[in-house]
Amino acid sequence: MMKFYIIFILLVLSLIGCQPEKEKLNAQKIVDLAIEVSGKDKFRSADISFNFRNRKYLSKGNCGNFIYTRIQKDSVGKIKDVYNSQKKLSRYINDSLITIADSTSNKYAESINSVMYFVQLPYRLNDNAVNKTYKGLDSIKGKEYHKIAVDFDQEGGGTDYQDNYLYWFNTEDYKLDYLAYSFVVNGGGIRFREAYNERIIEGIRFIDYKNYKPKTETLKLHNISKAFENDKLELLSEIKNENIKVERKNC
Repeated sequence: MMKFYIIFILLVLSLIGCQPEKEKLNAQKIVDLAIEVSGKDKFRSADISFNFRNRKYLSKGNCGNFIYTRIQKDSVGKIKDVYNSQKKLSRYINDSLITIADSTSNKYAESINSVMYFVQLPYRLNDNAVNKTYKGLDSIKGKEYHKIAVDFDQEGGGTDYQDNYLYWFNTEDYKLDYLAYSFVVNGGGIRFREAYNERIIEGIRFIDYKNYKPKTETLKLHNISKAFENDKLELLSEIKNENIKVERKNC
């Protein structure tokens, strides 16, 4: 009987050993899967326009290169800022090119890039200056998430390269549902964003965010998801992108 039992155990172990090893997930693999399910790699070769806070934004993808445009109106007329992948910004007022100081140009470029960054997530998490670290599993509102921390190289990381981010990807479908970040400009702080209003347009997932801040200044970024669940955050604003239009192209 004992001999039969030993043979049975060895047989089971051999069968287990013959099965292919389940692929281990890491930060890069999770981000790649998230980009795939959200269709955000299509930003490389699509023209996208949307309205955000009374301004119109356009993203023209050209097989990895890009041109971002922001259009607004004020007392001087129509203002158009054009920023490209060569990191050059041009400003037009009523269709006439004007000269602006480098410091002003950088400020406008960072403002445009910031809006585009959040719209294009998680695609932008594969930018060259991004460093990703897998932080394990976390639970928010009864759902399980892969938690990934992100920081940036100074070279190519923009003026806000010292900011730190956290991203939560659903373990079932790899969709980005939450993100948080700490920032140092204007006195610093922490923000937590909850995705809502999902819509799929030409195969691309677009979401809006509920934007929260901590009720106390002592909260640390790594504790932000628990603070959200324990009602220790307050709603600051809603990040809404409206009138989204997508025109797909081929590289």
